[in-house]
Amino acid sequence: MTASAAAFGLLGSLVTACGSSGSDGTTLRLVVPEYGNGPATGSKAYWDKLTAAFTAAHPGKKVEVTLYPWTEVDREVSRMVEEGDVPDVALLGAYSDFAAQDRLHPAGEVLSIRAEANFLPPLVEAGSVGNTLYGLPFVASSRLLFYNQELFEKAGAKPPKTWSGLKDAAETLKAEGVPYPYALPLGPEEAHAEALIWELSNGGGYTDIRGEYSLDSERNTQTFRWVKDNLVKPALTGPVPPAELNRQDAFDAFLRGDVGMVNGYPSLLHEAREKGMKVGTLRMPVSDTLEDEEVPPAVGVADWMMAFKRDGNRELVSSFLNFVYEDKNLNEFAARYHLLPSTVSATQASRGTAADPSAEQFLIALRNARLYPVNDPSWLQVSNTIKRNIGKAVAPSADPGAVLEQMARQAEEAARPE
Repeated sequence: MTASAAAFGLLGSLVTACGSSGSDGTTLRLVVPEYGNGPATGSKAYWDKLTAAFTAAHPGKKVEVTLYPWTEVDREVSRMVEEGDVPDVALLGAYSDFAAQDRLHPAGEVLSIRAEANFLPPLVEAGSVGNTLYGLPFVASSRLLFYNQELFEKAGAKPPKTWSGLKDAAETLKAEGVPYPYALPLGPEEAHAEALIWELSNGGGYTDIRGEYSLDSERNTQTFRWVKDNLVKPALTGPVPPAELNRQDAFDAFLRGDVGMVNGYPSLLHEAREKGMKVGTLRMPVSDTLEDEEVPPAVGVADWMMAFKRDGNRELVSSFLNFVYEDKNLNEFAARYHLLPSTVSATQASRGTAADPSAEQFLIALRNARLYPVNDPSWLQVSNTIKRNIGKAVAPSADPGAVLEQMARQAEEAARPE
């Protein structure tokens, strides 16, 4: 699940292995990604505390935790499955390929009725194959448009509500010498997020009403043609070509004060305000043709817990997952990384704490957000196709329709039953 790794920008570099061997009904093997970016923010401290509390409440039980960087965790779990050395529980950014192989317990087998009914509705939809929940949402995020208020005030730019307003603001910022009036990260790190944000703002998206891929829809083609002609060709997206600008580079430039506008999520807002920046947030401006229509959904992203089937492990897995999803445990992790909890009760509980009040706007956006089609087993392959190619659609000399058509053919091939 490189998707969520990029989505949250929390790549780790530490691998911590605590034990090995299989489950005997008393030892649970857990594989999780590193969300921190150094020793001070590493995830090990959280999991050490949580597993210690779990074993104290369940005498005779033990949890072995293995931490991998986000860049490696998908590959490592896939390797374990192929070698027959399956973990009991894993936290990844995609689950549907394992569900398609019938390797996962459905939520109804490992969560209490209350816990299963407690997830936020958009996350349940994304975590379900058919009507069965296999991907248990853990933490989530939604996207809003950030703008540097000081740069806007200095330039006399107005926060945009439509695409034409965004173009006007970008032109005003460029005239004041802002290096990146609008940062457009369509580099391979997380291009699929930025692309979906733009597509939704014009009534498009990755799938149609039937749930089938529609990468080359007329709406999507219109979107990237507008972006190319109105932002990229007039040099309103900065000195780095969008296809080469990665999300983290765009965020770093925003934190340096070199970016007027960029799409971001809660942890970036927290970092900016920690630096003393004045940052405004907006829903993504919509296409002028949609100005009077229903407001399109924001983009939502989630990471998924999954319970692997192993002989004799269901009772232990059930005890552990119900413990993980207690409000205090879920909220502690979400607050640690400035993300959003995945359940209704944890969301309500977090509002009564000293948590960052700015998270409320992201929670509101998440309620009706559109998530990636992670319940399609082909999504991981399709998302990689998007990440590698969508930046080409806005190159000054490109034909956006031709680029999207080629991507659509690859998506169709990936989704074709073997």
